[in-house]
Parts: sequence; structure tokens; C-alpha cells
Amino acid sequence: MPVIDAHVHLYPPELNRDPAGWAARAGEAHWAQLCTRQRRDGRPVQGFPSVEQLLRDMDAAGVARAVLLGWYWEKPETCAWQNRFYATCVREHPDRLVAFAALHPAAGREANRAEVRRARDEGLIGLGELSPHSQGHGIDDPAFRDALALAAELRLPVNFHVTDPSSKNYPGRVETPLADFARLAREFSRTMFILSHLGGLLPLVDSPAVSWPNLFYDTAAMPLIYPPDVLRRMFDVVGAERVLFGSDYPLILFPGEETEPGFARFLALVFGAKLAAAERTALLGGNLERLLQWSP
Repeated sequence: MPVIDAHVHLYPPELNRDPAGWAARAGEAHWAQLCTRQRRDGRPVQGFPSVEQLLRDMDAAGVARAVLLGWYWEKPETCAWQNRFYATCVREHPDRLVAFAALHPAAGREANRAEVRRARDEGLIGLGELSPHSQGHGIDDPAFRDALALAAELRLPVNFHVTDPSSKNYPGRVETPLADFARLAREFSRTMFILSHLGGLLPLVDSPAVSWPNLFYDTAAMPLIYPPDVLRRMFDVVGAERVLFGSDYPLILFPGEETEPGFARFLALVFGAKLAAAERTALLGGNLERLLQWSP
């Protein structure tokens, strides 16, 4: 089974040339706080690769395909801007890249419906990485809820950013109450949800969440926030069929060992975990293939 990464971010060249300057001009201060900051030793927390560099890094690590996720931008127009860029990426590299669309509740119900349909028609196959909490809207926002219902109608899986409530503080951190995701899974039972960052370990602290078939969990940024044995714990609780490999590329996941983003070190961690061969195959692509077959 080829390796598929369920959680990758990528940006247009104009952002990559000057990330902080672009953010200031675009009014995207929260993204800048998260993505352009430096660690205590002065090294950046992430890179800003081109599409070509992403493909080279995938080739070097044996990653066959990647899911490009949008961002929870502060402005609806930035969401649309990234969606158009992703449509180009998918059109130019259909065998390697698929993409999800970014959305902002502030755009309103009709504008969001139009953007979702446009993104779908341009080849995008999901919504996310969404974070209404980070965008200053609760989960009861009517436009946000309408988008989730439309996602079920169009068979588009939805990826959410999830912050573990017990995780350490960092610049730009936003609380995302786990109870909100549990509630959304119940209220939108026809919508397929992927909770990033292992869902903040939701199924390990909320036993009813274990039985909800519309919840999946990706491993984005796992080496930075959890010990390696968390994979075994998640598999034992939710089963092997609902955990997806996601790196959070181009985040630098092993800052003590690496200075550039990549996939190989994280994949080595996965292959060193106490997983059966069938579990590893499911994690590294089988589960996502099944989920993407559900989408158009």
C-alpha cells in the first residue's frame, strides 16, 4: 500500500517569498504568529516549500500522494485565494496531490455554499483544516453549520484543527473544546470528520466517541505533542480503521534533529511503533483511500 499523507500545508509563491510581510499586508496576523515564529534557539518552526520541493520531499521518503489542507484564515478572501491555488496544484499534479478547501463563517451562508461548490467543481474533495474557534465563530454559527450539512450532501469529508486541552501553551494557541467535536459528530452524523492532531485524544477521554463511525483521527504534528506509544493506545481504543497518517508538513517535527521539513523521520517512527503489519498498512494509506473513495 503506497503511503498517503492526510495532512499537508502548502502556500502560493507570493507568500513563500516573504511570509511575515505577506501576512502583514493580508491582515493574517494569527497565521503569522503560528507559522513565522522561531523556536527558542532561533530556528524557524516550519519551512515554506514550493510545490516542486514538496514533490521532491515526498519522493525522497516514498510518499505517493498528499492531501493539501487549507488554513483557518482570518479573512474569507484569503480562504478563496488559497482554494484557487490548490485547484491549480491538483490540476497540474493529479496523480500526486488532492486538496481540501478553506472556509470562513464570516463569508455568510450563500457565499460559503458558492465557494464549496466552486472548490468541488475545481477538483477539491473536502473541507479543512477548519477551525471556527480560531476564526472567532462558535460551532453554532449558522453559516458554519450549513457548510457541514452541505459537505454531507456533496460527500466531502471535513478536517478540523483540534487543540489538546492539556497541551502546553504556545504563541497563537486557541482552545478548541473537545466537547464541541463530540457534539458535531452527533448532530451531523452523515458528515465524515477528520480530527487533526489525534483529535486532542478525544476518544481516550470521552468513551462514547469511540463508537461514532463518522470520526477519524490524523497524526499531524504527533512527534511534537505526544510520545510514540500514543499510536498503540489510539488503535486499541478506536480500532485500526479510523487513524490516518498525517505529518503537518512543512512543520519541522524533530527540531532537535532536523532543520528542514520532511517525511522520512516521522515514517521511521511509525515503522518502529508496535503495530501489526495490517494496522500499519491501514494507517499509512488504506484508511484514507477508503475515505477518499467515499468522496466524489
